Amino acid sequence: MTPHELLAIFDKHDRWLGQRSGGVRASLAMADLRGMHLAKTDLRRIKLSGANLVSCDIRESDLSDADLFAADLKCADLTGANLARADLRGAHLRGARLRRANLRGADFRGGALLDHKGGVGMRQSDMRGADFDDALLARANLSGADMSDARLNGADCQGALMSGVNLTNAQLRDANLGSADLKGANLSGANLSGASLKDANLAGANLMGASLRNADLMGANLDGVDMTGVDCAGANMRRNADQFSRSIQQGLENHYAWVKTGGAKGERAQLVGQDLSHIDLSQVNLSGANLRGVDLTGATLREMLAVMADLSDAKLAGVDLTGATLDGSNLRGSDLTGAKLDGAKLGSVDLKTGTGKTTGRRWPANLSGCKLVGASLVGVNLRDANLAGADLTGADMTNAVLIDANINGANFEGTKLDGAILPAPRDDDDD
Repeated sequence: MTPHELLAIFDKHDRWLGQRSGGVRASLAMADLRGMHLAKTDLRRIKLSGANLVSCDIRESDLSDADLFAADLKCADLTGANLARADLRGAHLRGARLRRANLRGADFRGGALLDHKGGVGMRQSDMRGADFDDALLARANLSGADMSDARLNGADCQGALMSGVNLTNAQLRDANLGSADLKGANLSGANLSGASLKDANLAGANLMGASLRNADLMGANLDGVDMTGVDCAGANMRRNADQFSRSIQQGLENHYAWVKTGGAKGERAQLVGQDLSHIDLSQVNLSGANLRGVDLTGATLREMLAVMADLSDAKLAGVDLTGATLDGSNLRGSDLTGAKLDGAKLGSVDLKTGTGKTTGRRWPANLSGCKLVGASLVGVNLRDANLAGADLTGADMTNAVLIDANINGANFEGTKLDGAILPAPRDDDDD
């Protein structure tokens, strides 16, 4: 097709759009337009299904409501183009440039194309390595698309349908994925630093090796997601209890009833080894619960009551226990790296008989062998606590109370102890 022929088609298409005489809707289905200059052209509602648009210059053109079904747009430049509501099912956009493009409501699902020989081939949308930086993809349907190695930095994908999408090693820094459906998506190795994933559905997604540093996942559904090895530093990932499995919810509900009725109803929580990472249990009462080996990584447990609870060998890295009460609890061998325990109470409990009489004995909190590297323990109460062998390297224990605590073998290298009240030397301590 010569440039003159193509321009004539566009002229008639422009007339058709304006409902002027001589106007004909442009139909370039299956046309070979490789490398053509189509920039700043009004191509609204054009038919380009199956067209070869490899390496075309389509910058700032209006392709809203266009039919680009199974079109080949590899390495095409669509910077600033308007593709709102365009049909891009089965389209190939590998290496294409779509910076600042408007793709609101566009459809990128797979599609079957009938070729000139009568054959039917199912094609998935191929957007490997495409550049969508600062593009508008709100409410676009990207389900099942291959976007591995793609760039979506600063892209607006609010409410986009992205179930099963392949975003392996994709760059999504500061992207807006709020309320997006990413169920079963592959985000392994993806960079989501600073991204907003508020209320997004990530159930069953693969986040192996991904970075969620400083990302906002408030209200996101993370059911079935393995967070092992994911960089969550500074991320807001609080999850409500109702986002966990029914068995976990039931266990918590039964425990609340058990505590409230003094054991007359419900039962003690048995959540050994459960994954409760990033859960928000602020101000709840889990006193006496069996949480041995539980994963509470990044959880928000502010002002929680967990008196005489078993949290031994628990994963508590990055947990927020500000103002929590854990007197008499067992945290032996737990990992509290980078945890916040400012103003928390980890002292001892006065033991009483079944009739409520004091026995004269005290049951101290057990933090022996705990890892508290870089933890914040400002103003924490550790009176009588057992810190034998604990690693407090680089921790902040300003104004902490350690009266009668056992610190035998504890590592205080680089620990900030300004204003802290340390235990008096024991008679059997070395000079």
